[in-house]
Parts: sequence; structure tokens; C-alpha cells
Amino acid sequence: VQLQASGGGLVQAGGSLRLSCAASGLTFSRYAVGWFRQAPGEEREFVGAIGLSGSSTYIADSVKGRFTISRDNAKNASYLQMNMLKPEDTAVYYCAADLVGTGKGADGMDYWGKGTLVTVSS
Repeated sequence: VQLQASGGGLVQAGGSLRLSCAASGLTFSRYAVGWFRQAPGEEREFVGAIGLSGSSTYIADSVKGRFTISRDNAKNASYLQMNMLKPEDTAVYYCAADLVGTGKGADGMDYWGKGTLVTVSS
């Protein structure tokens, strides 16, 4: 099983990025997907999650109204659209797959991908 987040980079405050999470080696449509981030010196933080079909999404209050999550089960992929980025959004972003839960709990995730670094300059 492999999950790989990509699409990170350097962006100015107010800008946008779209992160992708590519999955392989699992039946992707059976897993909820969670997105998390970890800033330097900080604990991992929940960003958002999406259910199996994509009809249910959960967004952390810290990014609500700016970030959205989607998925394309035909492509075994999930996406994190990040708009109106702020310097405090700077972090390594991870996607993870959750077989039995909602994708919101880091401890319950079955598989984690390598992260992608997002840096927001002021």
C-alpha cells in the first residue's frame, strides 16, 4: 500500500495550492481519507477528512472556508484545495487512509503517506 501526497511548494500569502493524494495497493473506495499537517515544532493537526463516496466532508475550524477536500475514486486520489493561504498554514501536509472510521482521527488511520511541504510567505 502506498499513499503519496504531492503538490506542495512555496506560495505567497493569499495564494492557492492544490494538494493531491495518490493511493495504490488498496481498494481506495473503501477508505475514508484524512488530511493532516505538522508545522515545525508543533504537533500533528487534523485538517480535514472525506468519506467513502465523497459526500461527507469534515473541515477543521482553523481552515474552514478556505480549504476543501474532494476525492476521485476512479483515479484513487484525494485532493486538498487550499485557498487564501496564510503563513500559519506552513507545514508538512499528509494524507492518510482509514478503513473503519471517518478519517478524522490520526490514531485510527491505517495507512499514511509521505508528506508534502507547503510554505506560505508573508
